[in-house]
Amino acid sequence: MSGIHAPKILRRGVWRYLSDRDILVAALMTALAFTATLGLLYVAHLARVCWHAGRSTTRPSERRTMLIFGRRLVDDRPEADFVARLARGRQGAWAGRTDRVLVLGGQSGGEVSEAEAGRRWLVEQGWPATVRMELEQASIDSLENLRHARELLREAADASLPPVWLVTSRYHLARCLYLARRLGFDAAPVAAEERLPLGRRYIVRLMMEAGYLMWIDTGMRWAAVSGNRRMAARIS
Repeated sequence: MSGIHAPKILRRGVWRYLSDRDILVAALMTALAFTATLGLLYVAHLARVCWHAGRSTTRPSERRTMLIFGRRLVDDRPEADFVARLARGRQGAWAGRTDRVLVLGGQSGGEVSEAEAGRRWLVEQGWPATVRMELEQASIDSLENLRHARELLREAADASLPPVWLVTSRYHLARCLYLARRLGFDAAPVAAEERLPLGRRYIVRLMMEAGYLMWIDTGMRWAAVSGNRRMAARIS
């Protein structure tokens, strides 16, 4: 007899953690902190998300390994946000700002991984033969993206990680930077969009990212205060 499976949306991103006790504790502590600060905690995180979204460069200034973050596909093809990330990474590769690129992203409901769809797009558009391209196809969220990228980039258990560019949408940069630095990366942001969009959809994305970041950061602070090593180990 086959088991009952959760809808696909509940198996991706933040939704897949809703049955996890540690994550629910972090959510409770976040709600308490939000209430205790009269919402100022959220405002601080929103300001952080908006600062990175508005100030991050689109032109890498030095040579680093480049991580291009995937996004859910549409009919097995990159949608607009993902295309912008890929185009920015391609631009950096042709400009000589990297000699190694990892395209990140596992299955998101289609026949191919996000990383493979991204590779196909980059090859179609023209990719410099001198830049090594690798795929990270085992992840389904930003934290897993970075964890698996760390495994691919670290040649030995005690080896240091190369400095990296994080190439993603402006709304996504603050969370990726937070996670990457906690995981031990020397990371710097590269924004996919030329400038910060101010449409309704983008403002909603910025607000959502502020909530995610507040949840993660409050959970990590609670783990440190309470001595919950299991929770702290999730992002270390």
